[in-house]
Amino acid sequence: MQRFKSTELSYGPSHNGCNPNVHMLDGVNVDYYGTQTPLNQIATVHAEAQLITVQAWDTSQLQVIEKAIRSADLGLNPMNDGKIIRVPVPPLTEERRRDMVKHLHKVLEEHRTAIRNIRRDGNDAIKKALKDKKITEDDEKRAMDEIQRLTDDEIKKMEDMSKAKYGRPPTRHGHSVCTAKSGIPDSPCL
Repeated sequence: MQRFKSTELSYGPSHNGCNPNVHMLDGVNVDYYGTQTPLNQIATVHAEAQLITVQAWDTSQLQVIEKAIRSADLGLNPMNDGKIIRVPVPPLTEERRRDMVKHLHKVLEEHRTAIRNIRRDGNDAIKKALKDKKITEDDEKRAMDEIQRLTDDEIKKMEDMSKAKYGRPPTRHGHSVCTAKSGIPDSPCL
């Protein structure tokens, strides 16, 4: 289903506790002269240590780009100096990690709802086909079972992806468990 691809994009660019990357801004769309346009189509995005820089090809759009990044619900605070936008990426603290997990669960629930809506539409189309005598009751049962199986598979894939992304809390270097030097599980890597 198309929803699964959208979910991958929602989870993929999340901050993992190490260095920022340009894909953290992949979901940002900018109102570029009345058209919603992906940020990477109107600006050059670079990632450095704890900083992402955005250089717009049309400098008159800097304020619009800054507003789009700020309103993208990424927890980032861009700074515009009139030539370039600097987006400092804060280190991943326990509080920030909890916020990100909360955001992930919100996105996951939105996608579950979307898949269930697709299932409902498919079931309605099957019921209409049965009512119009285009299919038999056996065909209806098989089709509805197949739609339910697809729905369950897609929701499970999304939940597995969610667990893989945030199942274990990352430490300073993004490792799930770090016992280096300290011997204490889940302690920061030294």
